[in-house]
Amino acid sequence: MPQKPATPPSSRAQTPPPAQSGQANRRVLVLAGLVAAAGGALLALKRKTDSIKPAGVPGSPASAAQAATEASPTASAPLITGDQLAPAFWQQAFDTPKGQPLNLGIAQGKPTLLNFWATWCPPCVKEMPELDRFHREFGPKGWKVIGLAIDGPTPVKEFLAKVGVGFDIGLAGFGGTELAQALGNTSGGLPFSVLIDAKGRVMHRKMGATHYDELAAWASKMA
Repeated sequence: MPQKPATPPSSRAQTPPPAQSGQANRRVLVLAGLVAAAGGALLALKRKTDSIKPAGVPGSPASAAQAATEASPTASAPLITGDQLAPAFWQQAFDTPKGQPLNLGIAQGKPTLLNFWATWCPPCVKEMPELDRFHREFGPKGWKVIGLAIDGPTPVKEFLAKVGVGFDIGLAGFGGTELAQALGNTSGGLPFSVLIDAKGRVMHRKMGATHYDELAAWASKMA
């Protein structure tokens, strides 16, 4: 009796069983999803890398002055150009421990001592009486003293309840470090003091704790 020719092995492999076909499709879909996710991550990384300009590259903040001329997150315009404060600087406003808003505009047109501090900063705490003495002595001469706390409301309130000061205190939070940077604090350290004349020009910057005699000497030369 003649035998039926056997089906070539290659023909059996062309159409896999339903179960195997489903598994293959799922593997393809998973692989395609991984490829797409990897592509999206690479694209996002490229965009982020392109937006970062190292110091020294034209258009990057290679110095405090250049950084200051760029728009601050708290303002839509530069806060300072060179050492001259811009109108946008005086529009900055902050909450206070007492609840009323503090607008830097109250110091516009007056010589001003602006101090960045925090309760967790020992040198800041140490210099507070020196700043308050300067406020008492030079306030009658037209000076404004403003302290901007790079801190949370609760520790600031607790600190001021123990160490009272007569000058204005604003709650700048950790976002205040960007304002300090715009004014020349490139290291991000505290305390940081800035003396501003009546024309809105930054005349002195001091990183680290200051004292009354030093502040009084600077202020007297600015008169």
